[in-house]
Amino acid sequence: MEYKYFPHTESEIKEMLDIVGVGSLDELYSDVPEEIRFKKEYDLPEAMSEMEVRRFFEALGNENKRLVCFAGAGVYDHYTPAVVGRIVQRSEFLTSYTPYQAEISQGTLHYIFEYQSMMAELTGMDISNASMYDGSTATAEAMMMAVAAGKKCDTVLVSETVDKKVLTVVKTYAKFHGVNIVMVKENDGITDKADFQEKIAQKGVAGIIVQQPNRYGIVEDYAGYADAAHDNKALMIMNGVAADYAVLKTPAEWGADIAVGDGQSLGVPMMFGGPYVGYMCCTEKLIRKMPGRIVGMTEDSRGQRAFVLTLQAREQHIRRQKATSNICSNQSLMALFVTVYMAVMGKKGVKEAGELSYAGAHYMMDKLVETGHFKPTFQKPFFNEFCVEYDGDVDVLQKKFVDNGFLGGVKMGDHTIMFAVTEQRSKEEIDNLIKLI
Repeated sequence: MEYKYFPHTESEIKEMLDIVGVGSLDELYSDVPEEIRFKKEYDLPEAMSEMEVRRFFEALGNENKRLVCFAGAGVYDHYTPAVVGRIVQRSEFLTSYTPYQAEISQGTLHYIFEYQSMMAELTGMDISNASMYDGSTATAEAMMMAVAAGKKCDTVLVSETVDKKVLTVVKTYAKFHGVNIVMVKENDGITDKADFQEKIAQKGVAGIIVQQPNRYGIVEDYAGYADAAHDNKALMIMNGVAADYAVLKTPAEWGADIAVGDGQSLGVPMMFGGPYVGYMCCTEKLIRKMPGRIVGMTEDSRGQRAFVLTLQAREQHIRRQKATSNICSNQSLMALFVTVYMAVMGKKGVKEAGELSYAGAHYMMDKLVETGHFKPTFQKPFFNEFCVEYDGDVDVLQKKFVDNGFLGGVKMGDHTIMFAVTEQRSKEEIDNLIKLI
């Protein structure tokens, strides 16, 4: 039997199944729950022209229900200027994936250099690498940097207010690299400073990972954290939403040694979950410990400005056993995307988008409380995301939101919802969602 559109014969499929040690394709996918498996025959045509294929997929795409997004938890519906998509397709940027041959990769090297410069300025840090795959892996890599810099220190503290998705990735890295993760307790939605001070004073701690704003949307006060870490020869790692630093205090202002997180908030569309782009910035003294690419500016033989990979050995990228990390960089197209967005928006534009997000979130919070059905989960400062307690059934309410065209927040508990607002959300959209309650 041959499968339509599959290049493999029955014997080839059997050979692959034998190698992985399963008896059938059904057994291969046995971990996928029965209730979400597609059990009917696929409606695949025999052949189509290019026009027919376009019509087919356009009709299929139109079946997606596009909702007005009030959800966040790490991914945010920010506006992307139309010019961004055009500029990233320019031919000078479509050079080699890994630009070792500088003479033919100036387009890629140039935008990476600009990306590094912008991210370093946004976070206040000395240096940025050429981007990571996403915010979670960037945070895990920062953990590894702290351990490498700590010299025989194998413990990393992580606040319980760090996003659970990020924490899962960090713990996975830690398990296979022999790193001991110790959680710092949370207290009323923020990191318990007394618990942190007690644990940082213990021997063998390489660093502390905190998040700003934290997993509940709260803007935490991290005054004294960096000093306590440095007094005990540990590093402070701050995970954060990149765009928020246009308004909030930067990681550098908090005294952080490494700033990491996701750059999706810098104009990258949500795109049903990716691809996104992780950022990593650090102090100058840690530059040799940093994974991924770093681009520097120099002069060529004619005295013209030129860009090259710098400060790292080739083994960093191609010989896993000798590399600082197993990650080289993300698909740099997304770093280019972020670079063009920041260049188009400028400092004032990125800041204004943040201020509009802040104003909209605080307006929405007030309106939710006015309904009499909500109250703030925490009496703490927040930026564009916040948690509220609902006096009814959260699942029923969120279904009502979806039925009326809204993605109404993220469920955080039996009666807790976290809403996010960006500059894309209008007063009218907020008011229409409130009317549904």
